[in-house]
Amino acid sequence: MKKVTFDALDLSQEMQRAVADMGFVEASPIQTETIPLILAGRDVVGQAQTGTGKTAAFGIPMLELLDGNSREVNALVLCPTRELALQVALEFKKLAKYKRNIQVVAVYGGEPIQTQIRALKRGPQIIVATPGRLMDHLERRTIALEKVRMVVLDEADEMLNMGFREDIEEILKTVPTERQTVLFSATMPKAILDITQNYQRNPQLVKVTTENLTAASVEQLYFDIKREARLPVISALLQLHQLKAAIVFCNTKARVDEITEALRNQGIKADAIHGDLNQRKRNTVLEAFRNGDLNLLVATDVAARGIDVSGVDGVFNYDLPMDPEYYVHRIGRTGRAGKLGKAFSFVTSKSDRYRLQDIEKYAKVRLERTEAPTTKELLASGSAQLFEQLKGILSQGKVRNYEQLVNDFCAEGYTTFDMAVALLKVALPEVTIPKAPTPEKTRSSKPEFRKKEKDFGGKGKRGFKKGRKSRGYEPAY
Repeated sequence: MKKVTFDALDLSQEMQRAVADMGFVEASPIQTETIPLILAGRDVVGQAQTGTGKTAAFGIPMLELLDGNSREVNALVLCPTRELALQVALEFKKLAKYKRNIQVVAVYGGEPIQTQIRALKRGPQIIVATPGRLMDHLERRTIALEKVRMVVLDEADEMLNMGFREDIEEILKTVPTERQTVLFSATMPKAILDITQNYQRNPQLVKVTTENLTAASVEQLYFDIKREARLPVISALLQLHQLKAAIVFCNTKARVDEITEALRNQGIKADAIHGDLNQRKRNTVLEAFRNGDLNLLVATDVAARGIDVSGVDGVFNYDLPMDPEYYVHRIGRTGRAGKLGKAFSFVTSKSDRYRLQDIEKYAKVRLERTEAPTTKELLASGSAQLFEQLKGILSQGKVRNYEQLVNDFCAEGYTTFDMAVALLKVALPEVTIPKAPTPEKTRSSKPEFRKKEKDFGGKGKRGFKKGRKSRGYEPAY
């Protein structure tokens, strides 16, 4: 597809300035295709993966079409999770930077509804909402949708997976029939097609897919290791690759808390994010991660949907996801905006090897098997970093206060060489990694085991839902 710059699109000067401030120059393929269609008033079905610029694809034309003088809700965006709703609202505010009188309010569960009611009284033109909380407001009559002219369903497939279909259909029946409806989804199951047929008018399909669902800018590796080796390997990889910001994905809330505590005990700045945290705590954790006060964010899949933090160096799949689609969403957190990223997955059992096989088939990608870093490699990497740090300190001459300590040490009969070796051991602690298991057949497809795997959610949507329930998966909200 031919690259198109934003200044070549039919956008207002205010929008051009906002886009430039955000560092956007070229429109992504989904933006190039959908922005003109939405500006022309067409209903659109956009199929694209995470990280392709979908928010701006519908946010830019929506803001261009709004009447800033209106004090009624003219546009509605539905999102599956509170994190995504907050992210979309924040993106809208950036895009509306030079638009006068445009107000955006996000409504979602986990925040006191009275706080949202006060914000709604200011007369926003745009509401970004999760379906459940929007239904609460409609029942209380604190939101009126009679003047809505545009509705966007963002990550529609995920909303359906989370059980929001009845709420979505009720909302679409509530807004005026004479409206513009835009739907974005990574996949197109029958339920999505039913919604497009029942609630859209001759929608234009825009399909932007690649041969591989995961970005080429992400190096994807897996380790065939013992379960107890995962934490030491995470520590080793953080050091070896000098990762400043990374996300560790676990399948359950209990596992998230467990791993977060273990990482903290290793001296790693880590914090957790999952469905049991209130919104204030979530915001605090995400802000600390964005500011670099945290090195690791440990999260469940549901809680991580919508997290858009620039500069994520890597992703760890501490647990392989039961559903291959979740792997794609996880990997989409890194390698963004032209930057390189790394994705590390841990395989610890036969069932993991089957899941890995499903992931590779679904994402059309081959993960490279690699070995855990050795102590020798870690020492070499750490010493190189320390050597550069020491040279910088010596070149600045900021060592006088420590000279007497060296003299005191030598007075005890030790040499400066002895002191240097001891300090290196303190500065470069060894990381002990349990030995890898004896290699087995990693691409086995025994039918009797495959059947057992399917029973607890290893394959297919039905199996995934069953597995989530039986294994304590985080509930949708």
